[in-house]
Amino acid sequence: MHRLYGNDDITIFWDSDRCRHAKKCVTNCPEVFDITRKPWIKPENAATAKIWQTISLCPTGALSCVYNHDIKVVFEEENFRSAAYDGDVLIGECDYTVNDGNWAIVHTEVVSEHGGKGIAKRLVFTVVEEAEKRGTGVIPVCSYAAKILG
Repeated sequence: MHRLYGNDDITIFWDSDRCRHAKKCVTNCPEVFDITRKPWIKPENAATAKIWQTISLCPTGALSCVYNHDIKVVFEEENFRSAAYDGDVLIGECDYTVNDGNWAIVHTEVVSEHGGKGIAKRLVFTVVEEAEKRGTGVIPVCSYAAKILG
C-alpha cells in the first residue's frame, strides 16, 4: 500500500511494503505518527522540521517526504492521470491506461525547470493511491514508476 499525507509545506510518502514497524516515527513524533488512529499520519500536528527529522530516522525508507514548493497535485480521472500545477499552468503528469481491470502507469513527466523537487514521485503515488482505494492493481510500465514502486 502506498499513501500520501500532506500539509501546505510537505508531502509525506508511506510505503507499507517497506515498513518493518521499527516505530522510530511513533516514538519520536507521536503527535503526527499514531498507529491507533485513521489516518495514522497527521502532518498538521507538528512543525515541518520535526516531521522531517523524524522521517530521516526511518531505517527502511518506508517513510519519505518532499517539500511541495507551492505545486498542487490532483487526480484527474477523466484524463486518466494525476497532474501537477504551478498556479494554473500544467507542469507535470503521470498518465495511466486501463488494461484488464488494472491501471498501467505508462508515462511520468515533469517540466525540466521543476525537476528534482519530488513532483514526479507525488504524481505516481497519487495514481497508485487512487487505484488502491478502488481495489485496482497497478502495473508500473513507465521506468520511473517502476523504479520508485520497485
